[in-house]
Amino acid sequence: MQSNHSQQPLETAKSGWFIRFLNVVERLGNLLPHPITLFALFCAAVILISGVAGYFEVTVVDPRPEGASGRSADGLIHVVSLMNAEGLRMIVSNLVTNFTGFTPLGTVLVALLGVGIAERSGLLSAGMRALVMGASKRLVTLTIVFAGIVSNTAAELGYVVLIPMAAMIFHSLGRHPLAGLAAAFAGVSGGYSANLLLGTVDPLLSGITEAAAQMIDPDYTVGPEVNWYFMFVSTFLISFLGALVTEKIVEPKLGRYDVSEASVDLEDQRMETVTEQEKKGLKMAGLAALLLGAVLALTVVPEWGPLRHPETGEVAGSPFLKGIVVFIFVCFAIPGLVYGKVVGTMKKDTDVINAMSHSMSTMGMYIVLVFFASQFVAFFKWTNLGAVLAVTGADALSALGLTGPIVFLLFIMMCGFINLMLGSASAQWAVTAPIFVPMLMLVGYAPETIQAAYRIGDSVTNLITPMMSYFGLILAVAARYKKDLGIGTLVATMLPYTLVFFVGWTLFFFLWVFGLGLPVGPGAATYYSPAG
Repeated sequence: MQSNHSQQPLETAKSGWFIRFLNVVERLGNLLPHPITLFALFCAAVILISGVAGYFEVTVVDPRPEGASGRSADGLIHVVSLMNAEGLRMIVSNLVTNFTGFTPLGTVLVALLGVGIAERSGLLSAGMRALVMGASKRLVTLTIVFAGIVSNTAAELGYVVLIPMAAMIFHSLGRHPLAGLAAAFAGVSGGYSANLLLGTVDPLLSGITEAAAQMIDPDYTVGPEVNWYFMFVSTFLISFLGALVTEKIVEPKLGRYDVSEASVDLEDQRMETVTEQEKKGLKMAGLAALLLGAVLALTVVPEWGPLRHPETGEVAGSPFLKGIVVFIFVCFAIPGLVYGKVVGTMKKDTDVINAMSHSMSTMGMYIVLVFFASQFVAFFKWTNLGAVLAVTGADALSALGLTGPIVFLLFIMMCGFINLMLGSASAQWAVTAPIFVPMLMLVGYAPETIQAAYRIGDSVTNLITPMMSYFGLILAVAARYKKDLGIGTLVATMLPYTLVFFVGWTLFFFLWVFGLGLPVGPGAATYYSPAG
């Protein structure tokens, strides 16, 4: 166990003012209650504020065109009080349906059923080990960052398996193990929103975005796939940037590793190579995935595809996109089942059932969080407080002339700052989306683009905040290789990734959206018009 005497000079020497700033953020963050308690307090605050605003009859001019869905006859948006008999009836009558009808709840749980099969069968672990350990020495850094990003489909696996393994790999190659840890951490956490595949975070965020967008446009829908194009390409950008930072900044700064600094016997650490049976399982699982992909392609690629839109014949708005969570489930469950059959981890139906049950058993805290978050989102929508704040904020942006693309730079910076104190992506978005999605819609930007910008800010500061749920785990793994390591050392190591990811990813966002005019996902709009 490290002493304060050894830790303090190390932090001060390496980080100085930044660590002092981070310590302030950490202390302030620790003053916040648990996120579940926070949402309960938010619900109470919404009720109280709506009562006061309703008493003073607070209104704003509705910017939507006359005759638009949800627009009142007098052209005003009125704050609706929940501190009266009618408000009490509304809360009591809808408390259960607010929870059960919360879009992210069902979609995340269904997706996790499939991911649970792939994880418990060993497919995800074997796939990551094969990817990283099979890479050439020249490409090992790039491969580790890339594997970290891909592991976000099952984020816990990336933190628990890949990050410790990356440190071992670097040590076995004669490189500094903390550089390997940093590279994997950068991919898993700093590149959290990027991925080649849709994961559980996509339906989670899109459901919150949709609820926020419907404050302005009640018929607006946001599917889980709306950021897929941008996040797919971002995977390669973050992989390259992460490898570049590791090899050009982090590893040279760390210097040559002295094994005497370790707090454990490194000779006892061995990486399990992929066995022949696991290789066979991976091949069969890959074949199953290809066959499954071919079958799914037949349902959407041909003009006669049964999962295209039945009226327009287009993929946009089709049953395929609306049911994308079903395909996330299937595309993890079937290859996972095939792999498990080959290697013997899925011998009977009860193994599959236990895998799905285990994935659900880990979601207890999430379900409780969703209960309170769903009430907050519903209350915020009922009271029109979100719409009033959005219109007021949009008017302020217009008055300041901040309606052009530059507004997204400020938005991404703000999201990154908030993430330092509220590390959960879903918790942060549930709080901020009801304000900023309607606000930016009113100055002309589509919810899909707003969500893509949010995901950049939410990802890049994960690496430097103790509020991130796995930060303690990363610190513990790092301490194996440097016994006097303090929080300042870890933050100073990860700070270059945060800065480079922020600059590089933000510039890429502006190039993609405003330079090239590309959509961030299938059928995703860049601009929003109340009339449209």
